[in-house]
Amino acid sequence: MTRRGLSVVGAAMLAVVLVGCGASGGSGEANGGAGASGTQASTGGSIRIVASTDVYGDVAQRIAGGAAEVTSLITDPAQDPHSFEASPQALVALSKADIVIENGGGYDDFVDSLLKTAGTDAPVLNVVDISGFAPQQGDDLNEHVWYDFPTMARFVDALTAALSKADPSGAGGFAANATAFKADLSRMEGEQAKMKAAHGGAGVAVTEPVPLYLLTAAGLINRTPPEFSEAIEEDTDVAPAVLQQTLNLLRDKQVVLLAYNEQTSGPQTEQVQEAARSNNIPVVGFTETLPAGKDYVSWMNDNMTALAAALDTGASAGSGTAGS
Repeated sequence: MTRRGLSVVGAAMLAVVLVGCGASGGSGEANGGAGASGTQASTGGSIRIVASTDVYGDVAQRIAGGAAEVTSLITDPAQDPHSFEASPQALVALSKADIVIENGGGYDDFVDSLLKTAGTDAPVLNVVDISGFAPQQGDDLNEHVWYDFPTMARFVDALTAALSKADPSGAGGFAANATAFKADLSRMEGEQAKMKAAHGGAGVAVTEPVPLYLLTAAGLINRTPPEFSEAIEEDTDVAPAVLQQTLNLLRDKQVVLLAYNEQTSGPQTEQVQEAARSNNIPVVGFTETLPAGKDYVSWMNDNMTALAAALDTGASAGSGTAGS
């Protein structure tokens, strides 16, 4: 898990800066409209929901429908969530929230920091806590839990309960929306099962662990040296020997694809990406927030389609097969 530094920039501004892995982006404002990093709020609805990112904001809007106004603090697809500056308007939005959604696991600690000042007793849905995941011995927790479909189903159940408590008259509609959303998740889990049947045991490389839950559910094995992805997450230099080990995975075709975090890049990740392409190993891009014009389901559908295509291409090239 990335260790993200948290600092307050100017007491009068109440701005919070997250310093984390990858390149920094712009800032966003929870101001009921588009902010510098695209932060926005929906209109209408009597339940006020504030989500740390548009991933959870989108799901919240789908379940709540017109009963809620949803504010997402980070929405710009070019914004690295690990390097985010929250404006004073974010504090105002949180102070008025009826429900707060955060990823947890150290990913968006700025929410907790702002909540200490916001003076709200709104329920906070921490999705890492809801997931039930815990660090394995000797490893950090992979906090990118929105790539795990069973976790998202549990999150939707918790959100439905919170919405129904806030507006009992809308409970039936919230439940129906949740059922439809979970049907989409189940369908995508079925696609993962097909990938696992066809490609289970194949090796993959990653620049960061962002999509690992999705890859693991498809039966794929991460062969990246952990020191490589940890250094990229921490925005530190990769040791030369570790970089060479990672490049050898691609040059020796021990993996069928490279999963690449499109929101963080640098000379070493670009070197790895070039090694993959030079050896005809597919590169699949993943992001941490919604691409422009996408909702959660269409975004994940696109990820699944790209992953399936890469697996077929990588397998036909004879790369990273089980037991290799």
